[in-house]
Amino acid sequence: MTVANLPVLSAESGLSRYLREIRKFPMLDQQEEYMLAKAFADHGDIAAAHKLVTSHLRLVVKMAMGFKGYGLPLVELISEGNIGLMQAVKKFNPEAGFRLSTYAMWWIKAAIQEYVLRSWSLVKMGTTAVQKKLFFNLRKLKHRLDAYHEGDLRPDEVKNIAAELDVPEHDVVDMDRRMKGGDYSLNRVVSHESEDEWGDFLADQTESHETTIGENQDMARKKLLLAAAMDNLTERERVILQERRLREEPATLDDLSKIYNISKERVRQIENRAMEKIQQLLLEDKTGKAA
Repeated sequence: MTVANLPVLSAESGLSRYLREIRKFPMLDQQEEYMLAKAFADHGDIAAAHKLVTSHLRLVVKMAMGFKGYGLPLVELISEGNIGLMQAVKKFNPEAGFRLSTYAMWWIKAAIQEYVLRSWSLVKMGTTAVQKKLFFNLRKLKHRLDAYHEGDLRPDEVKNIAAELDVPEHDVVDMDRRMKGGDYSLNRVVSHESEDEWGDFLADQTESHETTIGENQDMARKKLLLAAAMDNLTERERVILQERRLREEPATLDDLSKIYNISKERVRQIENRAMEKIQQLLLEDKTGKAA
């Protein structure tokens, strides 16, 4: 079962056509789903697996729509989600006691998040939990505050978002600028009605100009390093790491232990091993640069 077996999704064919095509695939009731999953798990029935995948393509579209605000092509988000869905079907245990959709959502979201992280140059290797929290929550909070206006966030908006997420205000401003693709000076006035500058509202914790230039030049290499680090993990390590470290609300050990039918301690061991692999790759990269 490959992507080639699924309805064609491309910018040329159009999303509307793709949506019309996937609506033709019937939804499965619980018994039908169970029998198909058993056929694939026990006998490798590819036709059964295909029916399981196509019946959940609408779920992928729904989840991909939630990531539209990151400025990435929707067709790419859906394609990545479809890959996650196929992995979920491959790993699904029909005797686990829950529906495929419940299990597949983990894989779909993980696949899309990985694509987002690989595609956004602002996400650095070794980024802090604060930056990850901002990356995956800032748009939602801006929408709640109706903060979609030209230029930087207002000081009161920065303060509210920082308080909501328990992060420094300067990190809110920095992440907002990066996600907009802009780079505004702290010496710029807040509005036409005020002579106050953004620097008056924030503590000066910015890097030097030379440091900033160096970081920008290094960004492409870090993006490639992130992709290499994630590729260095097994599928299970990657999903567990994403669910434990990259989600806005990290999954619990108990949640993941039920999904994989392993102990909570085993989940912790896999998470730690994944982090060790990534840290080792970073160490090798750092050592190589020093040499």
